[in-house]
Amino acid sequence: MSHGAISSSTQRLSSFGPANSIERSPETHPLTWRLREDGAAVWLAEYQAKDGYSAARKAFSQMSQDEIVQTVKDSGLKGRGGAGFPTGVKWGLMPKDESQNIRYLLCNADEMEPNTWKDRMLMEQLPHLLIEGMLISARALKAYRGYIFLRGEYVDAAANLNRAIDEAKAAGLLGKNILGSGFDFELFVHTGAGRYICGEETALINSLEGRRANPRSKPPFPAAVGVWGKPTCVNNVETLCNVPAIVGSGVDWYKSLARPGSEDMGTKLMGFSGKVKNPGLWELPFGVPARELFEDYAGGMRDGFKLKCWQPGGAGTGFLLPEHLDASMYAAGIAKVGTRMGTGLAMAIDESINMVGLLRNMEEFFARESCGFCTPCRDGLPWSVKILRSLEQGQGQSGDIETLEQLCNHLGPGKTFCAHAPGAIEPLGSAIKYFRHEFEAGIARPSLALKSALPADA
Repeated sequence: MSHGAISSSTQRLSSFGPANSIERSPETHPLTWRLREDGAAVWLAEYQAKDGYSAARKAFSQMSQDEIVQTVKDSGLKGRGGAGFPTGVKWGLMPKDESQNIRYLLCNADEMEPNTWKDRMLMEQLPHLLIEGMLISARALKAYRGYIFLRGEYVDAAANLNRAIDEAKAAGLLGKNILGSGFDFELFVHTGAGRYICGEETALINSLEGRRANPRSKPPFPAAVGVWGKPTCVNNVETLCNVPAIVGSGVDWYKSLARPGSEDMGTKLMGFSGKVKNPGLWELPFGVPARELFEDYAGGMRDGFKLKCWQPGGAGTGFLLPEHLDASMYAAGIAKVGTRMGTGLAMAIDESINMVGLLRNMEEFFARESCGFCTPCRDGLPWSVKILRSLEQGQGQSGDIETLEQLCNHLGPGKTFCAHAPGAIEPLGSAIKYFRHEFEAGIARPSLALKSALPADA
């Protein structure tokens, strides 16, 4: 199959896939069929020539706002940022009270999950797809203003989005009285200061307001009290980019895209990085076996390297073994083998990598990115780093591994203020489970000299 592959190093489009495959098309690849072979951005004229904004015109002229919400709900679309919450259900939480006339739509584009670059590709190469998705979503939610909260390091994405917004405004697709409907929607790009925690929607809202990026207590949820105290909906980039295809082509078609047996509908941007032959990003149907993604698309391991383990969806997901490649890539399919699908961008770990050093590096990142609000996360993550560093240097003490296991329990789901610590600690728990001997090797042993100095009966 000839699919667009976005290299983790070059971020440019290349062609790769199984030999018995077909070209990308609107019928099978709703997110990526418009991509250019040279990797350049698709601007307004080309986007409209490729059926762009036709779904928005349908939504504005043929569908009521409630019908759009119901269509998205019936499609089974779930959030693509990692949590997987049903999008239509989230939209349905927005107040029905018409007096709440100030509402906001936020696009979570703060893509700071290590080993994840799917949203970057969409924003750099298909900025109008995101804008159309936000336009339809804003119409459904009665939101008069939208913000794309963008990771500050995504300089090219910011430039391309701002240019696309200007094009859409000039064409009457943003601003006042859009498509003669009487509906107004303004859209702005807001670049963040660089915090991983801004991927949590209420921390994102605080940062947008100019506050410290700490998660908020829920309830109230953003749908009731969000940006500046007004009803707000926050969706991921890839989530919003699915909306035009669903509205334009219908629920039944969208559901048919997934492989049989998948409980998640549609397609997903999935990828593989690490020492594989063809690191990249592909739009694939939910339910595709991880082995197909690894062998047929990523090409397997490079010559001279052997797969030791892999993560299915970013640094905040647990490690899996080579035999787990038979799992299907959808939320429940990955849950069956003991972790989460996350962002769907996998990383291959080769046999040359020591897991203690790898985990020390990961936990240093997560400890640094903690907002510091709650004690388990603020103190527990640096504690894990300290122990891992000692084990890495061969200076660990008896009981260190048990302490790490206790930290994995105390920082688990439901025991911290937000999901940062549970995600941070999940790879550590799985690494100890599968590679405990590597952690045990870091525990210091009494030296022979010390032993010889002890009394014989000691």
